[in-house]
Amino acid sequence: MGGYVYILADMRRGRTYIGVTNDLVRRVYEHREGLVAGYTKSRNIKRLVHFEQFGDITIAIQRETSLKRWYSHWKMDLIERDNPEWRDLWDEIAK
Repeated sequence: MGGYVYILADMRRGRTYIGVTNDLVRRVYEHREGLVAGYTKSRNIKRLVHFEQFGDITIAIQRETSLKRWYSHWKMDLIERDNPEWRDLWDEIAK
């Protein structure tokens, strides 16, 4: 089974959240609708700004763990490499 690592943000260069899931559309929808209690809901972090797809969920989990240990500016650079405006990628995945 495959998986995804995703990064949500509240605004450009704002607070971020890194997660892993086997169903990106479902999981981002849960965050957007406030169905997930915790950090993202309490801080209104809903904008999908980066995601990576993996063929194996264990590799995705390893990548999530690695990204969570990164310095903030490394994460910002990763997001801005493919999404310099930090636009919400929801419409691209929800088709």
